[in-house]
Amino acid sequence: MDYPIWDSGLSGGVLMAWVAITHVIVSHFAIGGGLLIVVTETLAIRRADREMRELARRSSLVLILVSTVFGAISGVGIWVVAGLISPGAISALIHAYVWGWAIEWVFFVLEIVAALIYYTTWDRITKQAHVLVGWLYFIGAYLSMVIINGIVTFMLTPGRWLETRAFWDGFFNPTYWPSLVLRTGICVLMAVAFMLWPAFTASPGRRTDLVRYLGWWFLGGALVSYAGYRWWEAVLPDTVTALFLGEAPTLVGLAATRSFALWSLALGLALGVLALLVAPRAARAVTAVALMAAIFAFFGGYERLREGVRKPFLIHSHLFSNGLLVDQIDEINATGLAAHSGWVAAGDPAPEARGRRIFAAQCAACHTLDGYQSITEALPTVADLELVATPSSTGMDRLAYQAECASCHADVAHAEMVEMLPSIEEIRSDPDAIRELNLGMITATVMQLKEMGEEITAFDRSVMFDMRTLERGTMPPFVGSDEEAEALAVYLASLDRTPDAASGDAR
Repeated sequence: MDYPIWDSGLSGGVLMAWVAITHVIVSHFAIGGGLLIVVTETLAIRRADREMRELARRSSLVLILVSTVFGAISGVGIWVVAGLISPGAISALIHAYVWGWAIEWVFFVLEIVAALIYYTTWDRITKQAHVLVGWLYFIGAYLSMVIINGIVTFMLTPGRWLETRAFWDGFFNPTYWPSLVLRTGICVLMAVAFMLWPAFTASPGRRTDLVRYLGWWFLGGALVSYAGYRWWEAVLPDTVTALFLGEAPTLVGLAATRSFALWSLALGLALGVLALLVAPRAARAVTAVALMAAIFAFFGGYERLREGVRKPFLIHSHLFSNGLLVDQIDEINATGLAAHSGWVAAGDPAPEARGRRIFAAQCAACHTLDGYQSITEALPTVADLELVATPSSTGMDRLAYQAECASCHADVAHAEMVEMLPSIEEIRSDPDAIRELNLGMITATVMQLKEMGEEITAFDRSVMFDMRTLERGTMPPFVGSDEEAEALAVYLASLDRTPDAASGDAR
C-alpha cells in the first residue's frame, strides 16, 4: 500500500476488464486460429484441395491483422493498466513468477516471428516447410497460454504455494488443468468465429463444405469448453463456490453472471449446430455475427466470474484487492497507515482531507464516488432515513429499509427501526443530528472492518481462507490506527449531499 495512487476517474476494475477481455478474445483466436489454419493447410495438401488451402491463406491474413497487431498492443496495455491500478499485485506476481514471465516472452517472440514468416512465405517456400512454420507458430502461441494459465489460475487457487512458496506448487494449482482444457476449447471457438468470414468468400461450389468443416470444429470446441468449465467449477473450494452457487449465493450478481455465461454457450452451440452443420447453405454474415456474440458473451462472462470469485483478493489469501498483504495487517495497525504510505501522510492533516486520502488508498480499488460500485449510493443519507421513517401505502418505506438498513441491521425489523429513528419532523428540522447519527454508523462499520483484519491474522495461512466466517468477508479489512479509521468515517459521512430542508443547500 506504499505505491502512488492513480485516480483514472473510472473504476480500475472496469478499466482492466475492458482491456483484458478484448485482449483475451483476440489472443485466444490467435492460438486457436494457428491450430485451425495449419491443420486446414495440412489437410488441403494431402487432399490436393486448392479451395481449402485458400481458406487457410485468407485466414492467415486475418490472423496477422487481428492477433499480431491488436493482440500485441492490447497485451502491452494489460501490463500498463495493471501496473497503474494494482502495482502491488504486479510486484507480487513478478517476484513469484519472474522466470515464468521470461519463458512466456520467449514463446511470444517465437509466435510473432513465425506468424510473420508464415504469412509472407505462401508459395515462396515448399509446402512442407510452410506447414512446419505454421506448426511452430501454433506451438509458440499455445505454450504461451500454458505459462500464463498457470499464473492466472494461481491468483484464484494458490494451493500449496501458501504453505511452501514453491514455484511449481503455485503453477500447477488446483484449477490449472481444468482452466487449460476450458481455454483450449475457447481457442477453437474463437478461431471458428473469425474464420467463418473468409470461408464465406469461397467459391459457391465449396462454400457449403467449408462452412460445415468449420462447424465440426465449432461443435468440438463447444463440448471441450463446457467440459472444462464444469471441471473448473467442480474443483473450486466451497469457500469460493459459495459466492455464486447454491440457493442463497453470497454475491447474487456473480450467480447471474454464471447463468449468463452458460446460457450464452448453450445458445452458441445450438446456433452453431443448426447453421453450420444442419443447414450450412443458409449461413450468412448475420450467422457469423450471432455466433461471435454468443461466444464472446460466454468467454466474457466466464472471465468476469473468474475475477469476481477472488473477492476480496487479488491473490487469494495472500494479497487483497487494494494491495494490502495479509502479512502487513498487524504492522500497519500498530504503526498507522501514514507510516507506510507517504501519499496518505502528505497533505492537509484535517480529518476530512486525511480521510479522502485514506479512502483512495484503501477503498478506491473497488469503489468510485458516483460510478461503478458507488460509495455514495451505499452510504445512508438524511433523505434515505426520511424515506424509511415516512409511512407509505406503496411500501416505499419498507423498500428503503431493505436497501439502506437491512444489510447491517438484519436483527432489527422495519417497524423497530422506525421507532428507533427520530420523527419525520425532527429529521427535517434538524438534519445535522441525522448526519451525526450517520457518522456514528459509518464509524462503527469502519471499526468492524478493522476488527475483521485482526480476525484474519489468526487464520491458518497455509490454506485458503474461509471468508464466510467473517461479517463482511467480501471486503478487505481496514488497516491503520483508530484515528485514521475515524478520519475515513468523517470523510465518508461528508459525502451526504442531501439538501437542507430550510436552505436547499447541499451538505
